[in-house]
Amino acid sequence: MWKGACDTASKCIAETKEYNKKRWDKKHMEPDFKQGDQELVSTIIFNNLKGPKKMRDSFVGPSTIINLIGKNAVEVKITEEPSRKHPVFPVSLVKPYFQTEEDKSPSRRRSPTSPEIAELEDSPRPVSKSSGPGRSDLMGRIKDNT
Repeated sequence: MWKGACDTASKCIAETKEYNKKRWDKKHMEPDFKQGDQELVSTIIFNNLKGPKKMRDSFVGPSTIINLIGKNAVEVKITEEPSRKHPVFPVSLVKPYFQTEEDKSPSRRRSPTSPEIAELEDSPRPVSKSSGPGRSDLMGRIKDNT
């Protein structure tokens, strides 16, 4: 009886390992970081940043990859406030940095919003949300185009 239970358990474990390997291989992609690439580092592990946590940026950078440490870690040169942190991060906390057109040529900035949207009318009409019978709360103001 003990032998049969051990055989069944080892069979179940082998099937589970095969199933998990198949799922992992189906979705897993190796990170394609190279030395010298520009990357962004997640701030989730930084405790030394100023300000409230919910107002911080999700990523800092761009930073340059100095060295690849195996398949799962990179050494990054951080130049901003979190530079006191150890420079080696797992690849799960690093994402590629894509330079935008504004970064490439700072003189080509987008124009501010159009004056029609930005200006408010002298006597705006309040937008109200009913909180009960005969009661309304002021939620914002919109331009009356009538």
